[in-house]
Amino acid sequence: MVEALGDGAVISTVNLAEVLSRAADSGADPAQRAEDLAERGLLGAAITLEPFTEADAIEVARLRPLTRSAGLSLGDRACLALARRLGVRALTADSSWAEAAHGVQVEQIRPLVTGGGSCQAPEHG
Repeated sequence: MVEALGDGAVISTVNLAEVLSRAADSGADPAQRAEDLAERGLLGAAITLEPFTEADAIEVARLRPLTRSAGLSLGDRACLALARRLGVRALTADSSWAEAAHGVQVEQIRPLVTGGGSCQAPEHG
């Protein structure tokens, strides 16, 4: 995954909430985890935080009936909506995204594993 982030990546505020919620589930302080990610040069540097917009919300809702059979969560659809809006590929470890992307380029970072995704920014320079 580090290689995939080499050109930079973008994550929506919705997907950051997912990441921090998982940290909280394991007993970590979400604010501390966000600070740790920033200090390690991930959040705000290698990974840019993008606000979730009204247009994203509409796209997430539009994707719901189209992706229900693949089992995509709200967070999964938020990532796809952001990738569509920014015109970038979506990175995921979830194999079910390939058939449910509906026009968004999806790249699997760990085939045959289920779990969330990240939206990669276009190459710089």
